[in-house]
Order: sequence, then structure tokens, then C-alpha cells
Amino acid sequence: MNYIIVKEVAEKWGVSVRRIQQFCEAGRIPGAVRLSRDWMIPKDAEKPRDKRGDWHRRGDTANE
Repeated sequence: MNYIIVKEVAEKWGVSVRRIQQFCEAGRIPGAVRLSRDWMIPKDAEKPRDKRGDWHRRGDTANE
């Protein structure tokens, strides 16, 4: 299996390096492996789904 580093995944998914680390710590990226203090993530891993749902995208129109 091919692995990539957290920085590459963050750029690929458009999120911060810290957010990728949080996903790994929470076990939300299957196959992620911690080597010392670094995470190695499978190259074909998919971005975890946002648990918040769509309510955060509605803006002020949700209360109308």
C-alpha cells in the first residue's frame, strides 16, 4: 500500500494539517498509521464526511 504524509493530504483535501491529524487521532481515516510522531495515510484514502450535516451551510436563510 502506498502512503502519503499529512501535508500532502491536507493540500489534496483543502483542509489544515491539524485537521488531518485530528481525523487520524479519532480513527476517521481507515488505514492511517502513526510512525513515531508522524502519520502516514493511504494514498487512496477518502476524506471523512462532515459530521455536522448541511445545517452549517444554510446561513441566515434557515430562520426564515
